[in-house]
Amino acid sequence: MEYITNPHELLVALDEQLAAAGGRHELVIVGGSALVALEIVSRPTQDVDVLALRSGNDLLSAEPLPSDLVAAAHRVGEDFRAPSDWLNAGPTGLLDLGLPHGFLDRLVQKPYGEGLTVYIASRLDQVHFKLYATVDQGPGRHEADLRALEPTDAELVAAARWTRTQDPSPGFRDALVGALASFGLEDVDLGT
Repeated sequence: MEYITNPHELLVALDEQLAAAGGRHELVIVGGSALVALEIVSRPTQDVDVLALRSGNDLLSAEPLPSDLVAAAHRVGEDFRAPSDWLNAGPTGLLDLGLPHGFLDRLVQKPYGEGLTVYIASRLDQVHFKLYATVDQGPGRHEADLRALEPTDAELVAAARWTRTQDPSPGFRDALVGALASFGLEDVDLGT
């Protein structure tokens, strides 16, 4: 598995590529690269997870990524010897079932230049996403990231209730209860 040691460096280069071609994009990112950008963790990451393309106050699916963005990302990947899929639109599926309430208002803006503006999911929203990933994909780096976020009990409960909107299945609920217990939370009211 190849890793990206400095996602910021790749995004600077992506901005330069886009600007040189006359392109302009606004990306909303989540995951490990977003945690690195927020200076919550300092570790290599597998990719830059794109949750959405932003247009004004609208968040649009990043699947598929626009062709000029893909071409620019490909050139950057070659230049930096990054994985070919370093710009990953996989998380865009989270848009389908709804984001945590107030998500858009909490985005942290990071302008890179004329070609690229990046919006980073806030710490609170990362708690939501990392709890969901911990339960959905198992512990490991997601749980480690969640612990690095140092969530309060109230934040974990809010995140747990949101995760139930993403996956209401009994199996997910059972795994969620176990994950919360690992953070010292027992008998949490998860709503419906």
